[in-house]
Amino acid sequence: MPSKTTNRSLLQKIGLSLFGLALIFFTLMLGLDSYKLEQNKLETFLTDNLGENSTWQIQALREEFADLDPEEQSFASTFSFQKGIEKFWENTNERLATRIESEGVPEGLQSWQVKIPSWLTSDKSRKVSLTSEAAVGPVTNQPLLWLFLTFGLGIIGGLLYIIPKFRQPPGIKHDHIYHNTLTRGLSFGWRAFFLSITTIGVLAYGVSYMSEKWMWPAISAGVGLLIFGLAFLSDWGRLRHPAKSASPGEWTGWLGIVAGIYFISFYILLYWMPQHIVAWVKMVDPVSRSLSGGGASQWFLYGLMYTVIVAVMGVRMMAKYQHNKYQQIRTASVIFFQTAFAFLIPEILVALNQPWMDLKNIWPLDYDFLEQWQVNQLWNAGSLGKAMLFWGIGLIIIGVPLMVHLVGKRWYCSWVCGCGGLAETMGDPWRQLSDKSIRAWRVERWLIHLVLVFAVIMTVGVVYSYLPKQAYWLNRTSFLLLIMSLLSAAMAYAWYRYRAGKVDISMTGMYVALSVTVLLVGALGYRLWVGGDTLLLIDNGTTKQWYGFLIGAGFAGVVGTGFYPLMGNRVWCRFGCPLAAYLGLVQRFQSRFRITTNGGQCISCGNCSTYCEMGIDVRHYAQRGQDIVRSSCVGCGVCSAVCPRGVLRLENGSGDVGVRTQALRTIHISEADIRIFAPDETSVDTELIGQNVN
Repeated sequence: MPSKTTNRSLLQKIGLSLFGLALIFFTLMLGLDSYKLEQNKLETFLTDNLGENSTWQIQALREEFADLDPEEQSFASTFSFQKGIEKFWENTNERLATRIESEGVPEGLQSWQVKIPSWLTSDKSRKVSLTSEAAVGPVTNQPLLWLFLTFGLGIIGGLLYIIPKFRQPPGIKHDHIYHNTLTRGLSFGWRAFFLSITTIGVLAYGVSYMSEKWMWPAISAGVGLLIFGLAFLSDWGRLRHPAKSASPGEWTGWLGIVAGIYFISFYILLYWMPQHIVAWVKMVDPVSRSLSGGGASQWFLYGLMYTVIVAVMGVRMMAKYQHNKYQQIRTASVIFFQTAFAFLIPEILVALNQPWMDLKNIWPLDYDFLEQWQVNQLWNAGSLGKAMLFWGIGLIIIGVPLMVHLVGKRWYCSWVCGCGGLAETMGDPWRQLSDKSIRAWRVERWLIHLVLVFAVIMTVGVVYSYLPKQAYWLNRTSFLLLIMSLLSAAMAYAWYRYRAGKVDISMTGMYVALSVTVLLVGALGYRLWVGGDTLLLIDNGTTKQWYGFLIGAGFAGVVGTGFYPLMGNRVWCRFGCPLAAYLGLVQRFQSRFRITTNGGQCISCGNCSTYCEMGIDVRHYAQRGQDIVRSSCVGCGVCSAVCPRGVLRLENGSGDVGVRTQALRTIHISEADIRIFAPDETSVDTELIGQNVN
C-alpha cells in the first residue's frame, strides 16, 4: 500500500522544529512584559494630544495619581492595564466635573474642552502608544533578541525546510495534500459552521464598533442572508447542484482548523485590539527606527511580517514549480513588489518627510485613497505628493483598463498585488480547498459585485461631501455629472455587447446591473437637482466607518486570510475584493487574455480543477475545447503548470477581443481533412470554420 505521508529529510525536520520554536516564542512573548502607570508619561501623553488647553486635565491627573497606591500603578498584562487606565481616566474626569461644578468653566472655554475627551481614550492607535510607553520587561529591554528568536528562527527554519525541495526532480507533485491534516480541508458542513460563527461574531462586534447603531449591521446581515439563501436554500439549486466538499469527506483537517483559528485570532487582535500586541510592536521598533526614523506601529509590524512571509514562502513556491518558468518569474515579481513598493519605499518616503503611500495599491482596494485627509496630505506635500496623487488617479482611470485589455487581470492579481502575493505564497498549500460548486459561483458573482457597488457608493459619497459647491471647476455639480456619465457609458457599452451576443452574461445578471445603474444614476440626478450635503440620505462618515470595519478589516483580513486553511487561499480575492471585481469586468468584456485549451489532449486527470484557487472547474472547459475567459480568473497559470499533457496555454491575442464568448470547439479528424466546429453566434448549430488540409 502506498505511503500517505511525505518523507522528510533530517534538515527539514530541524527546520520544522526551529519554525515551531519560533512560533511558540512569538505567541508566548505577549505575556512576558508588565505595564506601569507613570505620571510624567501620562502628562506628556495629554500635552502631545491636547496642547496648551490641557492645564486643568494635567492638574486633575496629578491629584488622581497622588491618590493611587503603588500596587494600583503596576499591571501584569495588557488586559489588566487597559482596565486600570480606563478607570484612571474615568476618575480623572470625575475630578474635573467636580471642579467645574464648584469653580465654573474658565473664560473662553467650554466644559468639554477642560475634560479628557473620549476620542483620546478610545482611539486604538493612541491606546497602542500609551500601552507601549508603559511596558517594562524582557521584550522592551531586549527587542533585538526577541526579533531573532521569532523572525530569525522562523526564517531559518522555513528555509531549512524549503531548500531541500530544490534537489527533488522537477515536475508535478501532490505531496499527499488530501492526507495531510493541515491541507486536506473540511467537509461542507464544517466549513459552513466556521464561516457562520465568524460572520455572526463580526456582525455582533460591529454593533458595538458602530456605537450601538444597528442600521448597517442589520442591512449587511439581511443582504448576506438573501445571497446565501438564493444560492444554497432554493429547492432548484439543492436538487440540481448538491453541496460539494473540499475534502474527501471526513473531518480530519484538525491541524488546518488550528491554523485557521490562529490566523483569525491574529487578525482580530491586529485590527480591533492592537493594544494587546504591544510586545510584538516593541520587538520590531528598532527596525522601524532604522528605516524611517520613527517608532513602530501595529501596521509596521504587519508590513514587516507580510514581506518576510511572502519572501520565504516565495522561495517555497519556486522550489515547488521549478519546472515552470512562468511561475518562477511571477513569484519573483510578487516578492519584488511587496518588498520594494509596499514596504521599503513607503518607509523611505516617511524618512524623507513625505506621505506614506503604497505605490501599487489601487482604489477601490485602497478604499481611503480619495478621502479628504489623504488628498490634502498628498496635495500639500509638494511636487512629489502631487505626483503620487495623480499616479493613483491615473492607475484607476487609465492603468487598470489598459493593462487588463493587454494582458488580463493577471498583471495585478498574480504579479503585483500584495493580497495576491500572500495568497500565492503563504496560501499555496491550501489552493486546492477552493469550492468548485455552482453554488459557490453564485455566491461569488453576487457578493463581489455587491462589494464593488458598496465601494463606489461609499467613495462617491465621501468625495461629494468635501468638494466645494460651486467655487472651482471640480465641484459637486461637475463631479456628479462625471460619475453619472461614466456609469451610463459603461452600462451602455455592456448592454450593447450583451445584445450583440459578443459576451456570455446571464440575462438576470445584465438586468440586475441595468437596474442598479438606473437607480444610482437616478439618485445622483436627484441629488444634483435638489442639492444637499449627503449623497443618498446616508451619513457619509458612518458609511465609510462601516465599510472599513466590515470589508476592510472583517472580510479582507479576518475571513480573507484567516480562512486560508478552511476555504482556500483566495477567499478575499474571489468573493470580496472590489478591485478584483473591477478588473474582472474589464477582462470579461474587453481583454486580449484567455486560457486556450486543446481538448483532444485532455485525459481528464483533474489536476487543473483541483489546483484552481479561484474555484473554476477548468477541466470542464478543457474537455470541451473551450477557451476560458472567466472574469474571476487571475491568470496565475498553475492550472497549466500542473497539466501533464500541455492542454492549457495562457495567451494574449487580438483575434477575438470583440467577441468574448466561450465557444465550444469540436475537432473532427478524418483521412481527408481536419475540421474545427464551433457554435454560431445566433444558433446552437455548428458551422465549419476550419479548412481542408489537403
